Amino acid sequence: MKKKEIFQLLKSLPISPSQFVVIGDSSIVCHGLKRECDYLEINSLVPFTFENVVTYDTDSLGEYEIIDDFFFSSIKDCLEVKKLANNINDKVLIKKLELYLSSLDNYQYERVLRKNGVTLIGGVDEVGRGPLVGPVVAACCILPEKFQLDGLTDSKKLSEKKRDYFFEEIKKQAISYGIGIVSAERIDEINIYQATKEAMIQAIYNCNVLPEHVLTDAMKLDIDIPITPIVKGDLKSITISAASVLAKVTRDRMMMELDKKYPMYDFKNNVGYPTKKHLEAIKEYGILSEHRKSYGPVAKYLENHKK
Repeated sequence: MKKKEIFQLLKSLPISPSQFVVIGDSSIVCHGLKRECDYLEINSLVPFTFENVVTYDTDSLGEYEIIDDFFFSSIKDCLEVKKLANNINDKVLIKKLELYLSSLDNYQYERVLRKNGVTLIGGVDEVGRGPLVGPVVAACCILPEKFQLDGLTDSKKLSEKKRDYFFEEIKKQAISYGIGIVSAERIDEINIYQATKEAMIQAIYNCNVLPEHVLTDAMKLDIDIPITPIVKGDLKSITISAASVLAKVTRDRMMMELDKKYPMYDFKNNVGYPTKKHLEAIKEYGILSEHRKSYGPVAKYLENHKK
């Protein structure tokens, strides 16, 4: 059912705006997180239609929003309803709602740590696991408590212009930051997973002020500093978001320099990823010393050109 249809049907019902229409899916639709829904529901176990709508007095409920004169539960409350219902079909939606709410408050992990007396919180992220060429780059960033940079999120979701601006602002405002770089040769030697860890550890210990606690984007590290790995951390934690920008811009600029030397590989656009143009250039011009020889297309080229 489309959002417009939901409102039209709600208006046709004998429901007072002072009553709360409690429905997980309709609230989600009205908040724009789902474009359509087939029915309204109080929870995943008790579906009902407009003919069987359940209403509650607004005074007895927590957070809500008023949309077109109707009271709708907040996304946070919708999520709690979904979790309580514990329906296997809602697992994907629950994750989506959790991620959405986290994106609205990406200071939550930092707030908890500061409440527990931790002031130097390092966010760590990497970029460059997938490319065929160049290093993997990680950054660690420690931000001040009053740090504010509107729009800062996972670097992959930002335009190049935004990233460049944030890059300078983060460096300007940060208490400390460090960069870790692990070469293609080292990646071939120890594999990309271990190389990513190595780059992250380098980044942490390259900070001129070491963090008291580290937040990582789902990566566990064997270091003598407490660590909290966070799934989708580059979206959920402002500190990891800042690190992702530092890492991304640092690596992209390295690839721009490589592009000046070898423009035929189109590194300025693909930053080393296996695009059609990059793969065609490998076939025509061969591989560079900066290519990762353990990666499929490069390894295949070497196999085919054995003397």
